[in-house]
Amino acid sequence: MDAETKQAPQAPGTAPGGKRRQSVVGVVTSAKMQKTIVVRVNRAAKHRLYQRVIRRAKKFYAHDEHQQARAGDTVRIEATRPLSRLKRWRLVEVLSRARGAEREE
Repeated sequence: MDAETKQAPQAPGTAPGGKRRQSVVGVVTSAKMQKTIVVRVNRAAKHRLYQRVIRRAKKFYAHDEHQQARAGDTVRIEATRPLSRLKRWRLVEVLSRARGAEREE
């Protein structure tokens, strides 16, 4: 009986319903706001008519609870519920630090 009620541990990047959350990797362009970072995500898309590869970029506002990301860092963000008018993403991890960026504490 007890084994039936026990749930498997939640995998990272999954919602409570078990669905996988959308995640993207980008570069932090601004970390000047409190607990908010701006992440630029680049992607490549093929032009419908000319079949050329076009680079597209989009900015996402993401929640950084512990203010660990700095400008220039490469980060992974994932979709979440709306946190404010612009924020619908949250910081998952800092993949690599920007060159010459020291921690200020």
